[in-house]
Amino acid sequence: MTTILLVEDARDLARIVARELAAAGYRVVQAADGRTALAVAARERPDLVILDWMLPELDGLEVLRELRRSTATPVLMLTARGEEADRVIGLELGADDYLPKPFGMRELLARVRALLRRDQLLRRTLAVDRADRERPVRWGAFALDPAEHRATLDGEPLDLSPTEFALLHLLLRNPGRAFSRAYLIEQVWDQESVSGDRAVDNTVLRLRKKLGDYGDAIETVWGVGYRLRRDPP
Repeated sequence: MTTILLVEDARDLARIVARELAAAGYRVVQAADGRTALAVAARERPDLVILDWMLPELDGLEVLRELRRSTATPVLMLTARGEEADRVIGLELGADDYLPKPFGMRELLARVRALLRRDQLLRRTLAVDRADRERPVRWGAFALDPAEHRATLDGEPLDLSPTEFALLHLLLRNPGRAFSRAYLIEQVWDQESVSGDRAVDNTVLRLRKKLGDYGDAIETVWGVGYRLRRDPP
């Protein structure tokens, strides 16, 4: 059963939201303050967190910061703060969606379902890509064989780190496909994405340099991440 952590200190609202979530088939665990929320999240490993902004002990943004240090669990923030700047702060810190108070239960449930579907799709896509890791691939002047851990460009071997090799292999298998940084962290690094992590950008920078004139084949997709050009140069 899908587990949702509801973090809300307003008792009446928490009771109503928990009741509606349970009626929709979700298992609900609750916390009424920020410190308890972090402890419950560590213990229960929920599939989604519904997080109020204004909380005792630690506010919602601090809880979000701590969660994003260790998990990519979807987070839906609830808040009475309606200013655009406030919403932007929450989203930039790693919230996946934002619902201002007051809100209707139908909208809340719709957003919960949408976030869970998005997360499930990401996990299925990850599973397919991981199953494809052992397939050799050729793209233009590139040839890569994961079994031999060998990559060549114009017949010359490329001196790549294991991470650079895995990233190049993923891109070569999927020309034209845009990958988010969060997806690349989960697929290449086999870790959960943490907001603000520059590992992907730094690795792409090194890989481009090692590819020389072919480095521009790895394109930046602004606001998303990276992709390999669809057609070989």
